[in-house]
Amino acid sequence: MFAGDRLGGDFQNLNRNKRSLTLNLKKQEARDIFYRLVKDADVVVENWRPDVKARLGLDYEALKKINPRIILASISGFGQGGPYVSRPGFDQIIQGMSGLMSVTGLPGQGPVRAGLAVGDMGAGTFAAIGILLALFERERSGEGQWVDVSLLHSLIALLDFQAARYLVEGDVPSSAGNDHPTSSPMGLYEASDGLFNLGCSGEGTWRRLCVALNRNDLLAAPEYSTEKKRVEHRKALNGILGPIFRTKTLSYWIENLNANGVPAGPVYTMPQVFEDAQVKHLGVAGEVSSQELGTIKLVTSPVRLSRTPAALNTAAPGWGEHSREVLSELGFDAGEIEQLEKDGVI
Repeated sequence: MFAGDRLGGDFQNLNRNKRSLTLNLKKQEARDIFYRLVKDADVVVENWRPDVKARLGLDYEALKKINPRIILASISGFGQGGPYVSRPGFDQIIQGMSGLMSVTGLPGQGPVRAGLAVGDMGAGTFAAIGILLALFERERSGEGQWVDVSLLHSLIALLDFQAARYLVEGDVPSSAGNDHPTSSPMGLYEASDGLFNLGCSGEGTWRRLCVALNRNDLLAAPEYSTEKKRVEHRKALNGILGPIFRTKTLSYWIENLNANGVPAGPVYTMPQVFEDAQVKHLGVAGEVSSQELGTIKLVTSPVRLSRTPAALNTAAPGWGEHSREVLSELGFDAGEIEQLEKDGVI
């Protein structure tokens, strides 16, 4: 939780709305405090190497004895067993091993990492889904369970059709740059004053694109009559579309194509993202107050609930900021808390 710059944007964004209790889990007194927390908890989430929790006595079987309803979610690089179980698993390592880097980048460029920690985010999202499933199942059985999520499996799952192309069809995907691997015309195109993405998948959208461009002759061309053929003849098709798109402005194409039912959108820098009217309407950036940083903006939750909406309440906590508060809630008095501090337990 406290790796890196505590006042940096990444830390602040990931750790808002949290409290911080520090425990030296190598000490039995600290583990006893942890057990007291587990007794009334619903979920414990950990991302240690697989052997650490057992060594500390915090594995699922140990926690289950304290609270049979507990759900333990373990997030690791490679899973809880197997030949790589002892390896450290970082996002970039997993991007390479999952095959993601082999399909990212321009053709002939070589492997390229994605511009975000997609392995970390993907595994965290799958873990959240697993936790929700376990909570839902617990309503029926009354028992908790162990949720096991690895970055490697998660990122391969996120590859979706790219992985399925190989498993089902034996088709080995490679990097296609800004072109979609299996649809055309779909990719990055140049207007007279900038770049935009065009999403033309399926026969209906293809027909609407031809009508919007006043190029019904393309509909009659046999080499473009199916999606598969348009992919096969992508270079020639882009050679036709490119000069057309360069005749008019970015705003013209985005308005005109969307009005005709053809998906198109600009390619933003990060400042442009947060200036976009729809992004503002969605409330993607929200304000929260920090003692050290003042009022800052963070990314709000993308999940919108009608009755219990998410909110930005507090900035990321300081190291052990809430240790005394949490321990008091567990029944420790001021003297006991002071002694725990002196003994290096908290």
